[in-house]
Amino acid sequence: MKKYSYIYVLWAMIFLVFPLILILVYAFNGNTGMGLENYSFSFSNFQRFFEPLYLKILFVSLGVALLSTIVCLLVGYPVAYIISRLSSKWRDSLILLFVIPMWMNFLLRTYAWLTLLGNNGLINKFLALFGVAPLNIMYNMKAIMIGMVYNFLPFMVLPIYTNLLKMDKSLIDAAKDLGANDFKVFLKVILPLSLPGVYTGITMVFIPAISTFIIPNLLGGNKFYLIGNLIEQQFTFTGNWAFGSAISMVLIVIMIIFLAGSNKSSKEKNKVKSGSSGGGLW
Repeated sequence: MKKYSYIYVLWAMIFLVFPLILILVYAFNGNTGMGLENYSFSFSNFQRFFEPLYLKILFVSLGVALLSTIVCLLVGYPVAYIISRLSSKWRDSLILLFVIPMWMNFLLRTYAWLTLLGNNGLINKFLALFGVAPLNIMYNMKAIMIGMVYNFLPFMVLPIYTNLLKMDKSLIDAAKDLGANDFKVFLKVILPLSLPGVYTGITMVFIPAISTFIIPNLLGGNKFYLIGNLIEQQFTFTGNWAFGSAISMVLIVIMIIFLAGSNKSSKEKNKVKSGSSGGGLW
């Protein structure tokens, strides 16, 4: 078994570690362009990124990613909880509704919202049947939020649903036998035990949300410039791979800090939970 592990190590080195090293090398290149000719070590790319213009783009991106994560959590947790309490027949069918769209290309799923949100889209045509004036829900922040929540909601629902499904039901029965009502059972038993799934869902939504560029491009009409759009521009239009790599490194550091904070919170919750397991529930 050990000799086969070398194949995975080699795969990781070629497709994960080497690209990251290449981005790191480019990030400290003082010369602009797509190649490494006349390479000169410099911090100028990072200094440029910390100018007010680019910091504003970063903060806006963080705000949009945080807001979309919160909306996904507020929508996803009740959905996952309701589905987990249904019979296996309905559970499998409803979870499949979340999984099937993920089989489709991300770009195609986002394109579909163009036909739904436009002034002459299906949503406004449906509202027009009831005499409602067309809603302005295209090429603005509302459209971006709708696109993000739609695309990333399954990444919130699935880990929470899995965690709720694997929960030991005898703990719920024990809490009810001790006199807890449904609200206390949820607050004292179900919610704490489902927090690992919540942490996983938050991580899986926040990280792609902060780096996406397709959704702002298509649904925002290029009116809203997020950090993912800035990175894409450096690699595809401007040709300044060094600056694009520097921005990518800053984004990677933010993601690592977010993951470390999420793991720390999860461990602290587990410590508190194990430390208080000997006490009463209420």
